[in-house]
Amino acid sequence: MKKADARQWTLRLAGVTGMALFASFFVLTYHRPEWVENFAADYLEAQVAGKVDDTIDALGPPHGDDALSRYAAQLYRQNEDQLSSLRQQLKAEARRQLEICIPQIRALSTEQREMIAQWVDAGATLSIGSLTLDNSRLFAFIQSGYLAVVADLQRDIRVFAASNFAAFLMLVLVSLLKSEHTRALFVPGVLLAVSTLLCAWLYVFEQNWLLIIIHGDYLGFAYAAWLGGVFLLLCDVWLNRARITLRIVESTASAAGSILSSLTPS
Repeated sequence: MKKADARQWTLRLAGVTGMALFASFFVLTYHRPEWVENFAADYLEAQVAGKVDDTIDALGPPHGDDALSRYAAQLYRQNEDQLSSLRQQLKAEARRQLEICIPQIRALSTEQREMIAQWVDAGATLSIGSLTLDNSRLFAFIQSGYLAVVADLQRDIRVFAASNFAAFLMLVLVSLLKSEHTRALFVPGVLLAVSTLLCAWLYVFEQNWLLIIIHGDYLGFAYAAWLGGVFLLLCDVWLNRARITLRIVESTASAAGSILSSLTPS
């Protein structure tokens, strides 16, 4: 087999492998939605706890024009210090409820989950008083927060998997349609291989970091920029005869040669 042919088959094999890997992630979120909850159990619990804490910190007095609501609002303003202590007690109670709540909600049917979601969509209002006096309300509040985080994470995993799948699909297509630019294709191919190996390593050893990349703002944007750079290089190979990519390859090779020559004793 010629060297060029070996390179082409290497690129295609890497592309097909990457497509299979990320397609499996995408399909799992639909075929086995519980996989997300099993895979991200610790991460989801931490996210829900943070969401609950943020909501409790933002809670104000009861709203309404009736005499009881106006009186509660007045007491709220007069007792800020006590309310701060009450918030801490409520957070501690929420932590205790979390340990009971999450295993139970994971056992709920799809119909039961939809009922909780409808409760939230119906505009259920929350106040410190309602959460303190009604444990069932706190329980439902935690459940709704859990469902919201799960839904967000499922969506982000699908976007993440689909984006990577599209990048590998494009690598395969370009390797088939522009086989004369095999040398240039190795640049985006290596970048995609690095990102795939990183994701695989994080999946096996550091699952929370992988979920932070998928679900987090800053790291997620950084990874999107990485894939965007790979996409632009593939577009350069496909539409611009690899002019920019080949220049990068030549500049890198030249720089590496200069470094090696400087390290070699004369």
